[in-house]
Amino acid sequence: MLSPKEGTITVSERDRQRTRLADLAAQSGVSTATVSRVLNRKPGVAESTRQAVYHALDMLGYERPNRPTSQSAGLVGLIVPELSNPVFPAFAQAIETALAHHDYTPLLCTQTASGVTEDEYVETLLAADVAGIVFVNGMHADVQSPLTRYERLTERGVPYVLVNGHRDELTAPSVSVDERLAMDIAVRHLAAMGHSRIALAVGPERLVPSAQKREGFVTAMKRYVGPTAEHRVLTSLFTVEGGEASARVLVREGVTAIVCGSDLMALGAIRAVKHAGLRVPEDVSIVGFDDSVFVGFTDPPLTTLRQPVVAMSQGVVDLLLSTMQGRSVRDELRFAPELIVRGSTAGMHPR
Repeated sequence: MLSPKEGTITVSERDRQRTRLADLAAQSGVSTATVSRVLNRKPGVAESTRQAVYHALDMLGYERPNRPTSQSAGLVGLIVPELSNPVFPAFAQAIETALAHHDYTPLLCTQTASGVTEDEYVETLLAADVAGIVFVNGMHADVQSPLTRYERLTERGVPYVLVNGHRDELTAPSVSVDERLAMDIAVRHLAAMGHSRIALAVGPERLVPSAQKREGFVTAMKRYVGPTAEHRVLTSLFTVEGGEASARVLVREGVTAIVCGSDLMALGAIRAVKHAGLRVPEDVSIVGFDDSVFVGFTDPPLTTLRQPVVAMSQGVVDLLLSTMQGRSVRDELRFAPELIVRGSTAGMHPR
């Protein structure tokens, strides 16, 4: 990319090449040798470093190196929920990128409420002779949904990995964010600022992530607020509307802080607080979950629990490749969330 397509490299061209390498190294914070390895698609470069160099290429207006024209190693199905929640496109992009570095071609399948079902997608992917399948927050996360679809994949020897909503009944590997730990971190943060009337607004109880958040919240309230602390939990949908409906009830009950099961719910909760004539965070503190790309720009910027999407996605691909290579893997990789403190939480203020 940095050298002419044909002919001899002149001195001036060589100087320009060195200049570009130096610019890219300075922009990405790595050595020129590392930049060269990334541009020439050499092995032995950490994924985070490779992405930093690619980002520098984009920022400086250079084209990314072309992928070699070798034949694809195979197809991998990637089934995700609706893309209206920004965390799911983030997972899709990160998993696709990690797969592409191993020369696998991802086939993205998006579920919607009235669209193609997960079972239908699986049948289509099997007909396409995929090498493996990744399920992001799929039906496996719903305890009321049968697991026969996944058991059939195991019987047929089709490698697959589950993302969020680990089920002990299944032998497949899975990757999850630690929902219980997330609630511990959130409640500890709020309790340290003097809040005791803290509530949880979360999605349907039948979903494994919701149940785990509830368990973590109740335990954290006992630990940081007191053994007799009220465990106020409202279940709705992981949507703006679900968060708004829950927050309307909780605000009337006089809570001073709400932990939400998703960033979308948190945005709805903020809207409900403002419609009640109150302020965030002066009257009610709000905590989200996911750290979606836009929540640093909301009013106020949202305090949230970040899912480590890139690290989790790399774990997904590593487990899938191990399974496809015939190694028996029955692991749950559990990743710790990170509290990102912004403007939607503050200490107690008298109403």
